[in-house]
Amino acid sequence: MRKVIAFILCLMIICGAFAGCGGTAENNGKIKIVTTIFPIYDWVKEIVGDTDSTELSMLLDNGVDLHSFQPTADDIVSISTCDMFIYVGGESDEWVTDALKEATNKNLVAVNLLDVLGDSVKEEEVKEGMEAEEEEEEGGEEEPEYDEHVWLSVKNAKVLCQYILKQLCKIDSDNQKNYKSNTAAYTAELDKLDNKYSTAVNSADVKTLLFGDRFPFRYLVDDYNLDYYAAFVGCSAESEASFKTIAFLAKKVDELNLKSICKIESSDGKIAQTIKDNTKEKNQEIITFDSMQSTTSKQIKDGTTYLSVMQNNLNALKNALK
Repeated sequence: MRKVIAFILCLMIICGAFAGCGGTAENNGKIKIVTTIFPIYDWVKEIVGDTDSTELSMLLDNGVDLHSFQPTADDIVSISTCDMFIYVGGESDEWVTDALKEATNKNLVAVNLLDVLGDSVKEEEVKEGMEAEEEEEEGGEEEPEYDEHVWLSVKNAKVLCQYILKQLCKIDSDNQKNYKSNTAAYTAELDKLDNKYSTAVNSADVKTLLFGDRFPFRYLVDDYNLDYYAAFVGCSAESEASFKTIAFLAKKVDELNLKSICKIESSDGKIAQTIKDNTKEKNQEIITFDSMQSTTSKQIKDGTTYLSVMQNNLNALKNALK
């Protein structure tokens, strides 16, 4: 609801600016592509390559988490005038529907990742021992909530890149040969990484991850038939775990003889440390996985890519499965 209110305020600010605008984006002859989060941005960057026929931008570029992002007036203008807008499409993107209705470019191609994946999108899973969300405690009939973190599956990445390629070729047929070549090369790299994940999991003795944190890696663990326990679901707004949750997870560490406890990049690690302090051995390694929900433009300039992050996550996975 806060995002919707913020969006309405943005519209009030810019509605006058849009008066008299035409129905086609004018971007100096370039194809203007706007993405919400870093993984999508990096996929498109790989697909378009070094061509100067596109202008690519990312809305969440200053470390703001996807779940707390609120679009600015400038963001709405960027979407309204672009040729292609690519977003995740979950509950965090509720504001997008209204933004697209206000688009001045009536030929805008909007790509919703959850829609593209269709039936393979997973509902959020509440595992044994997880901290209950407020809505769950109140009871009553709730709409299903879908796990938005589809980009954390290399297999999904391959499917989504192919779909983005298809839509981009429709918009810019003059450069489709280049786009297809780039995508084929990138898909080969994704295939290699996918195989590395499979090899690592198949050779591991441990098949369970335990997160003292939110758990946005459901797609990843399901891809390779891993089990998991966590303090919160992936999209949880909770930040404090009860003693019951801590005790349950600490007991699981002991029962499964786990040598590590995991967390995500944006966490301070306090919950993971508290779980560790409540185990028998108290000697587990705390391992960080990167969910790519708050990657910044500075990190991109410093060389961070989707492949580099997923390779780092593979290294973390290998350590966690020892």
